[in-house]
Amino acid sequence: MANPLDAESVEAATEHAPKGRTPETKKKTPPSRKAKTEPGRKNGANTASPAEATATGAAVRSARKVYSGKERAQMLAQVETSISGGTTLKSAVKQAGISEQTYYHWKKAAAPRSDGDDLKDLVALEKENKRLKSLLAERLRTENAELKRKLGLQ
Repeated sequence: MANPLDAESVEAATEHAPKGRTPETKKKTPPSRKAKTEPGRKNGANTASPAEATATGAAVRSARKVYSGKERAQMLAQVETSISGGTTLKSAVKQAGISEQTYYHWKKAAAPRSDGDDLKDLVALEKENKRLKSLLAERLRTENAELKRKLGLQ
């Protein structure tokens, strides 16, 4: 024999559902993804909030700074003077507030790219040297001739 309570519950369920539609099954949603934990942390241990981290002295990575050409030149000059004063490169760049890699990149970019110009400069200097030598030789000849004439050797 059928249980009357079961019949009532079935009737109550059908009364609430609209007629002509079958009850739809609930769509499954994918499980929410948790934020990836930092490597080296177990069980996703939370760290302190950024305000607490700065209060405790933990380093917070700041935004990337873009320096102008003038600022770069000043920092390079500062590092060079520190190095010439006997400071190590590592401490000099740390004092300037840049990394060693940044220093090398800036130094390479600031170096004059005059590979082809060196030869032109050398040729120009040789030409100038030749001109000056011939000018000096001419003056010495005239001075020598004047001295011989004054001494009466000619």
